Amino acid sequence: MNPNGKFKDTAQSAPCVGLKPRTLEKLRCIGGGPEYYKLGRKVYYTDETLTAWAESRRRTSTSQ
Repeated sequence: MNPNGKFKDTAQSAPCVGLKPRTLEKLRCIGGGPEYYKLGRKVYYTDETLTAWAESRRRTSTSQ
């Protein structure tokens, strides 16, 4: 769950970037996904890291 309002778990974070939770899990394993926090056994994202990752994926044409 959300310990202090700043963190979102995988299920809460995936829709924020248009992905399914399983896709975020896969990106954690292979790399290339948003930065995350590992607190104990749980994985959390912040709005800032999700936004930064989405911005890094911005393109101006389909050839990029």
